[in-house]
Amino acid sequence: MKMLVTGGAGFIGRWTVKKLLEEEHSIWILDDLSNGSYDNIKEFESCGLAKFIHGDIKDERLLENIFAEDFDMCFHLAAKITVQDSIDDPVTTYRNDVGGTFNVLEQCRKHGTKMIFMSTCMVYDRASGEKGIDELHPVKPASPYAGSKIAGENLVLSYWHAYKLPVVVIRPFNTYGPFQKSGGEGGVIAIFISKSLEGKALEIFGDGNQTRDFLYVEDCADFIVRAGCSDKAVGQIINAGTGKDIRINDLAVLIGRDRSPIEHVPHIHPQSEIQKLLCNSEKAYRLLSWRPQTVIEEGIAITEKWIAAIKKNRFYDDINN
Repeated sequence: MKMLVTGGAGFIGRWTVKKLLEEEHSIWILDDLSNGSYDNIKEFESCGLAKFIHGDIKDERLLENIFAEDFDMCFHLAAKITVQDSIDDPVTTYRNDVGGTFNVLEQCRKHGTKMIFMSTCMVYDRASGEKGIDELHPVKPASPYAGSKIAGENLVLSYWHAYKLPVVVIRPFNTYGPFQKSGGEGGVIAIFISKSLEGKALEIFGDGNQTRDFLYVEDCADFIVRAGCSDKAVGQIINAGTGKDIRINDLAVLIGRDRSPIEHVPHIHPQSEIQKLLCNSEKAYRLLSWRPQTVIEEGIAITEKWIAAIKKNRFYDDINN
């Protein structure tokens, strides 16, 4: 099939594109490279099935030209994803994550293109108990980023109810793995690994008792593609996570071992912190037969190996230059 992946040069987008190419679909990648990188996808050039377009989802004319390809499916992953940035600059987040989503959605409606909308676990209120957060759990937009994602979800689902446009809303929990930046929101594992390899202190916002359910990125990409290719998922909101959470304090010990001291620092935006995020992804199993395959220790080891290799290559590049 012919598929468009917005934000396809980003961290999760890159792995989604890889998964789709492995299934021999023809992929168009749209990315403004504000958060993604062309280096993430340049290895796909030679396969002949991937085409990169440097552009912005806020550019309506560009979208009109791109959608002339008549895609079977659009994986809409493009977003301004940083909670801190959304609090400091809500206008940019709104224009991109709400306005840009509307633009893409309108093109999908005009061309009858199925849309898979990437939302986030950050829309939820904190988990209570060990059952975890299912799709009926209360939402709590504690940041403009979360608020924009909820608005995007409602827009997307309204097109299902009003026009019967096939759509799916997906809410992956905290995703990590190779190609994630070692800075910014959601990159705590990459940040910790990078600092630990350099022997630096691992800085934890607040008391470190907040928990996260960490999903390895290849498991996330598998979930995204399954959600897109399933008729059962149409019109649904679906979570993806491991069903196991870990305190950030314990994560720091797991990654740092004896190499790095741990320091607690004041939270930049404590009002946006969610103390407990634990996913219940039984719906994903029921509808998509999806389960994560990678335990956190394995995923961290793979990610550390990748980050160490990147640092080594940069070291030799610096010497040679």
